[in-house]
Amino acid sequence: MARVGWRMMFHDKLKMAGTVLGVVFAVVLSNQQLGVFGGLVYKNVMFAENAGADLWVIPGSAETLAPGQPLSDAVLMQARVTPGVAVADPLLYSGASIQLPGGGTEAVTLIGTRAPAFLGGPWNFVVGDRSALASPDTVLFETSDRDKLGGLNPGSIRELNGHRVVVGGFTWGLVPFGPSFAFADYDLAQRLLRFDRDRMSYVLVKVQDGANVADVQAALQARVPETKVVTAVELRWMIVKYLLTRTQIGVSFGTSTVFGLLIGLIIVALSMFSSVIDNLREFGTLKAIGATTTDLAKLLFVQSVTYAVLGSLVGSFLVTRISGGIRSAQLQMFVPPQMTLITWALMIGMCVAASTLALMRIRKVEPGMVFR
Repeated sequence: MARVGWRMMFHDKLKMAGTVLGVVFAVVLSNQQLGVFGGLVYKNVMFAENAGADLWVIPGSAETLAPGQPLSDAVLMQARVTPGVAVADPLLYSGASIQLPGGGTEAVTLIGTRAPAFLGGPWNFVVGDRSALASPDTVLFETSDRDKLGGLNPGSIRELNGHRVVVGGFTWGLVPFGPSFAFADYDLAQRLLRFDRDRMSYVLVKVQDGANVADVQAALQARVPETKVVTAVELRWMIVKYLLTRTQIGVSFGTSTVFGLLIGLIIVALSMFSSVIDNLREFGTLKAIGATTTDLAKLLFVQSVTYAVLGSLVGSFLVTRISGGIRSAQLQMFVPPQMTLITWALMIGMCVAASTLALMRIRKVEPGMVFR
């Protein structure tokens, strides 16, 4: 039955190409939407993933990383004396504006980080390194925003929140769902952002080697119950949950993905049903020589899986080419192997489901029709 199914498929090559194209369309559209969505999610969780902290102490009301209610230095002191803590440093995270040479301003997200641990970054350098922050009034900016921020170059002088600063280097790709990141020494950022000396945005903690992160987390949480003490992984999921439930990103990309799969399902179902209608006499002949409905179901199953595999191969190849062609700090596609495997499984399930429509028509075929 498998050989018969394949021969029937390849007999009408144009119809086969149309069915495979439906699967390709579903694979490309769904993966493109999910890949861009994954890129947007990564933009928002990359700070938590690359900060180098095992634990984050954040305000009790915080739902994501954003400027908000500051913490007091009492929280920092409690973190530093908690058993199992190797390093506890403050972090400043707030919006700032840079004065453009031609007039006007542009927003950046200014991060104040403290040497030598530099919990909170910066990372991913294209010009300079962290040591540049030791120079007076030096700030690191995002290279993809150089033109947007007034044609920045290493050594350029700009006004940031009304203070003169020097451009000490550039990072790449550090553009969240909002203004790009800029990094300064903690004391400089404190002056630029006009934070009180006993206030900070977050406290980042690195635990001692061999210490249990969960135990240190519980001990620190007991010392500062008015805050949230979360691991980097927990903070990551907090941000993802916020994006999915409090913004329109999840709804927008989720809807596009579902529509892509639905359109692919319709194309495959119609193509397979049309193929059955065009070959009713052939199916009747198979029934006349002893093929049961179960045998014909196996035939359609082989066809549907073949369509799914061929379409997924072509679609996955196109998605990887599209993903590789996008080299922008503002827009990135993330297509991990797990997504590809899930897509293949979905396509096989979709094509098998579509074949049930054709099977319903085959069940009504009378073997005697071949003799009329």
